[in-house]
Amino acid sequence: MISKQLVIGGIVGAIAVTAIGATAGYRMLDSATYAEVLSAKPVNKTVFVPREECRDQVVSVQRPTQDPNQIAGTIAGAVVGGIVGSKVGGGDGKKVATVGGAVAGGYAGKKVQEGMQDRNVDQVSERVCETMQDSRQEQVGYDVTYLLDGQQSTIRMTDDPGRRIRIENGKPVIE
Repeated sequence: MISKQLVIGGIVGAIAVTAIGATAGYRMLDSATYAEVLSAKPVNKTVFVPREECRDQVVSVQRPTQDPNQIAGTIAGAVVGGIVGSKVGGGDGKKVATVGGAVAGGYAGKKVQEGMQDRNVDQVSERVCETMQDSRQEQVGYDVTYLLDGQQSTIRMTDDPGRRIRIENGKPVIE
């Protein structure tokens, strides 16, 4: 008959051999090299987002005019100036004064009408819009400093790798 202790010893031995084999197999499967991460600093970039900002603004708008060349003012001024000029002097001097009065009156009449038209404006409210730029920070990755074979290096990664980086063929694996 087989003793109870022999059976228990066989089972314990089988479990130990299995555990040792599994550990050795795992180590063979995970023969990857890792580098120690010294720091992982977030990297941000500034992103600009446009937005429209509008406000009402009061502006002056020129009213339409029937006589943009101020012909009526020029004629009225010339008539008045000619009449006033004809009252000055006598003989040929009177003719010169009449013509001079008409020319000066025509110019003055044109300027008076021009000034009246310039002041003939309406105040209206106008909507004015501008595109403004708002800025915000977006994270684009991490600058990771690691130590491999006593040499310190830095690489940019999309995610924080944690405490170590997997190394294949002497280079970090970026997933």
